[in-house]
Amino acid sequence: MADVKLGSGESFESLLRRFNRQVQHDNILVEVRRRRFYEKPSEERKKKEALKRQKSSR
Repeated sequence: MADVKLGSGESFESLLRRFNRQVQHDNILVEVRRRRFYEKPSEERKKKEALKRQKSSR
């Protein structure tokens, strides 16, 4: 969970920029896209194995 606190004298825009950077750093949007639709465990395993094969062939 991205947690940012407003510093003294900090503008809302800079707070928002820090929040966006934190969200990107924590890969929150990637996780949300991945969980958007339910994926059966067997499909998840097949994807993981295919990715492993793809990485090893490089």
